Amino acid sequence: MTATQLSAPVAPTAADSGRGSYWITTFGCQMNKADSERMAGILESMGYREAQAELEADLVLYNTCTIRDNAEQKVYSYLGRQAQRKRSNPNLTLVVAGCVAQQEGESLLRRVPELDLVMGPQHANRLDVLLAQVEQGQQVVATEEHHILEDITTARRDSSICGWVNVIYGCNERCTYCVVPSVRGKEQSRLPEAIKLEMEGLAAQGFKEITLLGQNIDAYGRDLPGITPEGRRQHTLTDLLQFVHTVEGIERIRFATSHPRYFTERLIDACADLPKLCEHFHIPFQSGDDDVLKAMARGYTVDRYRRIIERIRERMPDASISADVIVAFPGETEAQYRRTLALIEEIGFDQVNTAAYSPRPNTPAADWPNQLSEEVKVERLREINALVERVARQRSARYAGRTEQVLVEGINPKDPEQVMGRTRTNRLTFFPGENGRWQPGDLVDVRIDEVRAFSLSGTALA
Repeated sequence: MTATQLSAPVAPTAADSGRGSYWITTFGCQMNKADSERMAGILESMGYREAQAELEADLVLYNTCTIRDNAEQKVYSYLGRQAQRKRSNPNLTLVVAGCVAQQEGESLLRRVPELDLVMGPQHANRLDVLLAQVEQGQQVVATEEHHILEDITTARRDSSICGWVNVIYGCNERCTYCVVPSVRGKEQSRLPEAIKLEMEGLAAQGFKEITLLGQNIDAYGRDLPGITPEGRRQHTLTDLLQFVHTVEGIERIRFATSHPRYFTERLIDACADLPKLCEHFHIPFQSGDDDVLKAMARGYTVDRYRRIIERIRERMPDASISADVIVAFPGETEAQYRRTLALIEEIGFDQVNTAAYSPRPNTPAADWPNQLSEEVKVERLREINALVERVARQRSARYAGRTEQVLVEGINPKDPEQVMGRTRTNRLTFFPGENGRWQPGDLVDVRIDEVRAFSLSGTALA
């Protein structure tokens, strides 16, 4: 039975206390992490408390990812353990949220009949209403298309310093390998005023850094009405950045994830001119070969990607560039793969998230006959990972001996004598905490003494 077939009861409130404990495990992207924070906030407003351990929780929620097959299979492994637990504890509430839930829908109930609630990502803000239906004895599936109302929930933030703020949900692209549009729905932009209001609220709580989130954030505003006197769209990501830049108390602003098709020179100039915008850009390129990009339906060429990076470095010479890449896409030849390796060396990425192609349900590429073997996938992934680390190490070398401003995020979990934070260019940095002198939220000038591929260590100068 789907959620739309049920009458919607009154949502539980904070007054309904003593519900027990909850545990959320999050798989996948930053959007999922942001959704999990909102769902944790809803659960706590209902009277749940965070459990100390997964196997002790009264409600277990898996917020799932279906971008790669291995992430999806991991979810089923986790579910098997909880299903066995529920057979001896029928009061346990089991929830699968996110992209696997959206993709599989009611078939998840047939595979794991112990589940109480299956809900797609568009329903994250309705968790309380859906759980109320579960409490009435229903087994609920909520995967129908749903307009995401302005986020009126209070997220339980994992950090008190750095916060996510969603600005656009969904994706209208049709990349031939990607399942995101079918599981996250059409693009829905939030109004600039609502985004700014949320940021002001976070600033009042002491947050110092905000990351604006969207599956395709450069598409922000194209579903909102309004044309300027100059004849361009009134709401763009550039306009939004200029609008929220004035929020007092927020020291740093980042945004992700970008799409090269929509990354404009006007956006680059705004990032260079607005002091709070960090010099870090995550722009997936996916392949270094034009024919592969065309088969992926990415909508740009390698040369177009190069020009974006050249313009960024022209305006912000020290900017860090991170990206995503897929190897062993159907039909990818050895020569095409080698062009991807060459592009990584040429650009000099600070970090690249790598993945071997994984066929996903309901995507065109999954049905193509020219799939590559697992052996090829494993070997290409091994080689490209080694290259990514070598290039990142070369890029890190530029920090040696420099002074970098680091925003302290917390204690180094591996060394309680150290604190950790990030540079404006998003390099994770560790330095001595000096017996509690440096606290989360402090902006500290740090001399970099040691560089590694993906992190730095140094000494506070203040």
